Amino acid sequence: MTEYALPLMKLKLTAENTGGELLLFKEEAGFDRQFYSKDRFNKYFTIAWNPGESQTVTIDGTEHTFPGNSLLTLLFNQSFSFEEAESIIAWQFNREFYCIIDHDSEVSCVGFLFSSTDHMFVELDETAQEKLLLLTSVFTEEFRTSDRIQHEMLLVLLKRLIIYVTSLAKLGYVPAKKLQDERFHIIRKFNLLVEANFKTAHAVSFYAELLHKSPKTLSNLFAIYNQKSPSQIIQERITVEAKRFLLYTEKSVKQITYELGFEDVAYFSNFFKKNTGVAPSDFRTVGAGVQEGK
Repeated sequence: MTEYALPLMKLKLTAENTGGELLLFKEEAGFDRQFYSKDRFNKYFTIAWNPGESQTVTIDGTEHTFPGNSLLTLLFNQSFSFEEAESIIAWQFNREFYCIIDHDSEVSCVGFLFSSTDHMFVELDETAQEKLLLLTSVFTEEFRTSDRIQHEMLLVLLKRLIIYVTSLAKLGYVPAKKLQDERFHIIRKFNLLVEANFKTAHAVSFYAELLHKSPKTLSNLFAIYNQKSPSQIIQERITVEAKRFLLYTEKSVKQITYELGFEDVAYFSNFFKKNTGVAPSDFRTVGAGVQEGK
């Protein structure tokens, strides 16, 4: 594989007129995000690349294996840390720099790459690794070239990166049997709708109506694409948010109950225990002990 020398760096571009920000990290030992504390005002989407050995990534308090030579995408409201952060190459950007929802027709990634309910680890072959190394080198050069078209050049590179990562992800996660693009877009739209409404809408029928489909049709479509069921996606998204509140805030279980659209504390507690195996109060106690032990 071709080698490209990438120096130790944390590069950042800020557009003063819009507040748009783009960052590039390499060999940064302290690279992480704590959404509910130090990073609550920095709403960055993240594309993280692990070009080295397999390591552990902790996302919203849960540990996952981050395979070597793979990519991971994370939403702005997720907290994460890496076992070996200095080996990670990462890009971060906020919606002021590039709004992936408003410009989804350009990149076709919303609801696919950036989803809170599942974390896709996209494996990279040697060709993909070479291309990403080269692209990182070009990013670095543009960050260090301060001229009047720097912002435009970096925006083009970011779109190119997102499109490329999306194409790699689809190779691994979209089945060989090609269906109409519109049918796959329904899944992406469903994920977007869940992200926007999960605190108030817990029923599949709510989303099915917005998509002009029956709940059964949605379930069948998700099964064709080897996705979790619509009901599972909704429940897991609610559970993820509940875990975040319990781990990173001082909100009471009662407050969390109402904030997540439940009317009864006991019902919420049963829902949480069914999906995690522990009661909310016990999860918070164990989580606090883990955080203190780090």
